[in-house]
Amino acid sequence: MQARQFRIAVAQVNPILGDLRKNLALHEQIAEQARADGVHLIIFPELSLTGYFVKDLVPSLALSCESPFLNGLKELSREISIVLGLVEESSDHRFYNAALLLEAGEVRHVHRKIYLPTYGMFDERRYFASGDRLRATQSRWGPMGLLLCEDLWHPSAPYVLSLGGMDLLVGLSSSPGRGLGAEEKLESVKVWESLIYTYAYLFSCFLVFANRVGYEDGVHFWGGSQILSPAGILLAKGKYHQEDLVIAELDRSELRRERATSPLLRDERPNLTLRELKRVIKERAK
Repeated sequence: MQARQFRIAVAQVNPILGDLRKNLALHEQIAEQARADGVHLIIFPELSLTGYFVKDLVPSLALSCESPFLNGLKELSREISIVLGLVEESSDHRFYNAALLLEAGEVRHVHRKIYLPTYGMFDERRYFASGDRLRATQSRWGPMGLLLCEDLWHPSAPYVLSLGGMDLLVGLSSSPGRGLGAEEKLESVKVWESLIYTYAYLFSCFLVFANRVGYEDGVHFWGGSQILSPAGILLAKGKYHQEDLVIAELDRSELRRERATSPLLRDERPNLTLRELKRVIKERAK
């Protein structure tokens, strides 16, 4: 049975590049602290176990879902659900930028990053394989969808998860700060905050944006993690440019209220969308 109310946290951390053991200890420490504070679900950023610019370290940092290295976190997940980012190795030895949901002592769900940025400062496709599945998964607290950073820049990803029954959208990110805008707020910050507000409201879902902080290879990660209601209302926000633990109380009755007053999901027409997509694909193939 789904809990009506639950307490959720974002661990806005600065992982150490390439140091699995120290990052694991950090995850365990923060998860224990959050559990003691009555948190039911804690979320870490993208590649939180490894750092972001892993490059040629990928094979040496990769873990399978059965790795004993994860046993401590799996055991913790019997008391607090955990979402984290890591380099996942598949049974056929491909390497993925992945997010895991740990619950009840096991890996409940894996999302492999679908859209790998390879432009500007990014070079992910050189090191990672691309995921090819979008699934909402049942968690203790209701249907959840996981996405990784660039995935959120493709509206089709949250759209498919929404049609699949998602109530909570979790976006793990390692977003670098770029472009100083008006009032000294980074342009990348303004765009991300507009994007996540739009998704929360458009898909009538709770939304968690878990972004890391710190520096790697001279690149700055800005933090500012957020938890939003299905009406796009800010419930909690992390500090910019420093580590933080961001906590909010979520009430499932807000889903019912928002979906009753703004029935966007009810009025969606996926069959029409599918038909028109097939037409566009056919025309572009000519």
